[in-house]
Amino acid sequence: MIWLLAGLLVLLAAAGAPLFAVLGALALIGFHQAGQDGVAVAVEFYRLSDMPALIAIPLFTLAGYLLAESAAPRRLVRLTNALVGWLPGGLAIVAVLACTLFTAFTGATGVTIIALGAVLYPALRQAHYGERFALGLLTASGSLGLLLVPSMPLILYGVVAQQFHTTPPVSIDALFKAGVLPCLLMVVLLGLYSAWHQRGIARPPRASAGELWAAFKDAAWEIPLPFLILIGIYSGRLAASEAAAATALYVLVVTVLIRREIALGELPRVIRQAMVLVGGILVILGFSLAITNWLVDAEVPEKLFGLLNTHIPPDKPFLFLLALNLFLLVFGMLLEGFPAIILLVPLVLPVALKYGVDPVHLGIIFLANLQLGIFLPPLGINLYLASARFGRPVTVLVRAAVPFFLILLAATLIVTYWPALSLWLARPATP
Repeated sequence: MIWLLAGLLVLLAAAGAPLFAVLGALALIGFHQAGQDGVAVAVEFYRLSDMPALIAIPLFTLAGYLLAESAAPRRLVRLTNALVGWLPGGLAIVAVLACTLFTAFTGATGVTIIALGAVLYPALRQAHYGERFALGLLTASGSLGLLLVPSMPLILYGVVAQQFHTTPPVSIDALFKAGVLPCLLMVVLLGLYSAWHQRGIARPPRASAGELWAAFKDAAWEIPLPFLILIGIYSGRLAASEAAAATALYVLVVTVLIRREIALGELPRVIRQAMVLVGGILVILGFSLAITNWLVDAEVPEKLFGLLNTHIPPDKPFLFLLALNLFLLVFGMLLEGFPAIILLVPLVLPVALKYGVDPVHLGIIFLANLQLGIFLPPLGINLYLASARFGRPVTVLVRAAVPFFLILLAATLIVTYWPALSLWLARPATP
């Protein structure tokens, strides 16, 4: 009976029912089936107050919303263009870097396409980049940055993973460090492909010293921001929550008091929009933790491992990782980042541990695949956002995104089967 009800709820979710309502119903049904009082669900919400890492989510979210409302995206594009725009495929590299950094701060790939697409697409076309190339590049680059500090999906993965008390443990700081080299790999591969693709097109002249200096001055307040986060976290001086507080305060002061690009009267609106998103995440997370506890009590991960074990022996983890990649790609296409993490990590993490996968490495695999699933046809949400942004049919976006998808797929496979790429910074002692 419970599986019939669960199936019905999944159908309701597919039909557009609110995710929090579906998760709440699943949690209540699960605990009722197990003979436990429904108050256990409420207890999980109380546990949220005992998770220091969660403080980082509203603070980084607020910083991202403030940056999106300001002229920071325009200044970011100008600076990166002055620095690398003259290289082979320079403007494409500018687009990749700008989208990566913007997505890292906002945690929303769709916002990146909407906000930066209006600036970058006309610039790419004016620089004689083909329409298909420009559309594919921006659609794919919009998903980059989920692996880079201060990515909210990484924080969310860490919060969920910490509920399993894994060995080795999962910390937000370790996840931030683990994402750097995989993200750099993806940026470099897209940059090399862009340079090769544009090899026959005349390059723009190197930016003059005056333009370079002007771009630096224009972005003078934004330039220290990544270093504040990176140095603070990687040096061990700041925890993720402390870095989030410093980032939010810095962005608030710069955008509202120094640059005055957001009026004091507009500040409540921006805060309200950011906190509505945060509130939704926390409600979903509370119900998800309840479902996680029910799954553990019902030994669902163990049963899933037993089922997999009949087809994929524990001594062949590479087969499990391949199956995991396919699984995550499909669900990354069907679900956005936050729901996918909240729903899938409790199922996948215990099974992955039995196959010897490091939980921090698993987090990077998770996000790398979700980055791909976001623009995987036919249902990847970024395909439809890009279609709306650029006024082109989805079929055109699909064809345009194929080469970029294949490049990022190759990078994801490298990340999957070369754990040291993720763990070298996160766990220096790990071989």
